[in-house]
Amino acid sequence: ITDEESGYNKNLFCIPKHYEEDVERVFIPHGLILDRTERLARDIMHDMGSHHIVALCVLKGGYKFFADLLDHIKVLNQNGDKSVPITVDFVRIKGYC
Repeated sequence: ITDEESGYNKNLFCIPKHYEEDVERVFIPHGLILDRTERLARDIMHDMGSHHIVALCVLKGGYKFFADLLDHIKVLNQNGDKSVPITVDFVRIKGYC
């Protein structure tokens, strides 16, 4: 997204009532995020080949994206030509510098 990107009018989306006053525009629609997450899963499966995948989630902010990404990887792993082992782990970071 460029700095000049104006986003989408919020009236094109279902915004929860408690966010309506706080949201001016939508910059990245949910469907686009899901599509890019699936593409990332495909890229990971392609790049990893038959190597063991170790997936590490940074807790608090990343769990939803991590779960969506793993769901896509699992589908590709189950329905693809090959199946690779996946290990999942979580870390919590105390603070950012």
